[in-house]
Amino acid sequence: MSLFTRVARGRLAAWLTVAAALVVGAVVFGLPRPANPDPVSATGLSVEWQSTQVERLQNQLPSSGVQPAVVVVSRADKTPLSEADRTALADASGPLSRLAAGGRVAPAQFSPDGTVALVAVPLSTAGGQQAVVDEVAGLRAALGDLPDALTVQVTGAPAFTADLTKVFEGADVTLLAVTAAVVALLLLVTYRSPFLWLVPLLVVAATEQITLRAVDTVVPALGIHLQDGQVTGIASVLVFGAATDYALLLIARYREELRREENRFTAMRAALRRTAEPILASGSTVVLGVLTLLLSEQETNRALAVACATGVLFAMLSALFVLPAALVLFGRGLFWPFVPRLGSPAREGRLWGRLGAAVIRRPAPVAALATLLLAGLALGGLGIRTGLSETEQFRAKPEAVAGAETLARAFPAGTTQPVAVLTNPRAAPAVLAAAGAVDGVASARPGPAGDRIAQVDVVLEAEPGTAASDRAVAALRDAVVRVPGSAPPAVAGAEAPRGAVVGGTVAAAYDAERANTRDLRLILPVILLLVGAVLVLLLRGLVAPVLLVLTVIASFFASLGAAWLLFDHVLGFPALDSGVLLLAFVFLVALGVDYNIFLVTRAREDARRTGTRDGMLSALRVTGGVITSAGVLLAAVFAVLGVLPLITLTQIGIIVCVGVLLDTLLVRTVLVPALAFLLGDRFWWPSRVRRVPEDPGAAAVPAEPVGAGD
Repeated sequence: MSLFTRVARGRLAAWLTVAAALVVGAVVFGLPRPANPDPVSATGLSVEWQSTQVERLQNQLPSSGVQPAVVVVSRADKTPLSEADRTALADASGPLSRLAAGGRVAPAQFSPDGTVALVAVPLSTAGGQQAVVDEVAGLRAALGDLPDALTVQVTGAPAFTADLTKVFEGADVTLLAVTAAVVALLLLVTYRSPFLWLVPLLVVAATEQITLRAVDTVVPALGIHLQDGQVTGIASVLVFGAATDYALLLIARYREELRREENRFTAMRAALRRTAEPILASGSTVVLGVLTLLLSEQETNRALAVACATGVLFAMLSALFVLPAALVLFGRGLFWPFVPRLGSPAREGRLWGRLGAAVIRRPAPVAALATLLLAGLALGGLGIRTGLSETEQFRAKPEAVAGAETLARAFPAGTTQPVAVLTNPRAAPAVLAAAGAVDGVASARPGPAGDRIAQVDVVLEAEPGTAASDRAVAALRDAVVRVPGSAPPAVAGAEAPRGAVVGGTVAAAYDAERANTRDLRLILPVILLLVGAVLVLLLRGLVAPVLLVLTVIASFFASLGAAWLLFDHVLGFPALDSGVLLLAFVFLVALGVDYNIFLVTRAREDARRTGTRDGMLSALRVTGGVITSAGVLLAAVFAVLGVLPLITLTQIGIIVCVGVLLDTLLVRTVLVPALAFLLGDRFWWPSRVRRVPEDPGAAAVPAEPVGAGD
């Protein structure tokens, strides 16, 4: 077959691939959008948990679908409210009553020192989240006529819902813009070409948009409630990072093959043969890793599992089909001004070559020093604190948080969100007495009641979400469960309660923290076993997979310790959100193994010609630039989560960012090569690396790294 014929066929195949990708994208965007299922509960927890049982039982109360917003009034100088202030507040009861569910607002309550007043305004929640947001906005607008000397703040559960929704307004656009800008900048720096960076960026951006559209269909179709903002934000960042990493690996190998092959289509086929295995292994590791979140107790984590797995699948497809087709259509000139010509000498990675040579001379001390450095960083997490209170969730303080803090100065901190104890009407007096006697309870009073269910509202002394609040919830449950005959009607799907059940927002946060602990104990060993199994299948050995998994675990604890030092001493975060540990571990294990896969698969390939030691040295030199570029890019992309004003997302982004940098710059470049140099061919045990005759053509044109260190 003539060169002209091969080129024509290759160009036709490339155009057909691009056309097929466009058709697939159009089909995805044309998929029907199923109705988003109602959340399992406010926390996403099943009916196994008391807070969810309470939420279901409250639907049977006459006041179901109503939550109180709390209007907090004080003076800026913190002095007692004057008679004129109290009169102005009383005059506002008319406008507030028109906004209240039922058309009536109870008189204002004043703190013992007279500095703070609160008015509970019941708001309907039956219209959904957006209706709550609108009602809170209307309530805040109605309070604008109060004297300027008064500080008026709206807090309570509806206000927190409204402020959290406002946090994510426009967040998708902001996140996409910042992520795309970061990726574009790093690709431009990596390739130093005015054209080449555009192709992978366009392919990756299209992949991210197709993913988000597919997620809108797939997640609800599986019966999982899709929470916008957090789920789509993390999935978007993951797709950008993973797809760009795969693009860097493919383009690096394609450039290498262009120096060996005259026909760019032949060069691309060779590049795909060499990169398909590590890309598929890497993507499979990430997919399996995030799918372990399906075992989570929380619905948000299950939605995240499906969204991220969908995104990584699209990232692999784009890297193996769409990107190669797009690259070969533009030819060698796409690399201008550093065009790889046939037979032209490749510039070796001098930095990585010198680093590898230094490590191979003293592998044992280098491995020991790297291990000690990881251990030292991990020690930074010894004083770690977990569990953010509700007022500590935001980086920028919204009005709901400020109002809760003002209220906590003069009233018990739990006033804004009482704990709900559900019992049957006959046992309500006994439950009321038992609840009021619990240590940590400020007050207990009768709440709404129906024919079969009665509610007791319990105000805790501690701020919601704190350790003291959690202890009070646990003690309250222990106390009311022993009240004879207090069991309310059983919720479908739940075990019959032995006594009264304790729920509400505060108890739900306590249950969510316990669910996170259970998830950690279950999911951590599962993901390690899955990742280890993928490595065993890929490397057909045991020693290397075990060592790689151990290095990833060490990297996780080191990144957690380093990040906590940053959170505690620089950013001033009060604690680590309890859900962050699980998500950070899943992403770091799944993504951290990627770079080891890229390195070790190349080392195994080269070891067939030169042996393990020289093969690892060659792989370190050849892949140093591309893997470093990929790691820095992925770290930067996850750091972009910090643009969102939730501390939880900021913490996930920083921990993953630090962990990826450690994997890229220390584990992959120093620790893993040192272990391979120490063990030699035993690194692949029990398999053996079969030597093959060295390809003279390949030896004449060493591979070219890209990125840092060229």
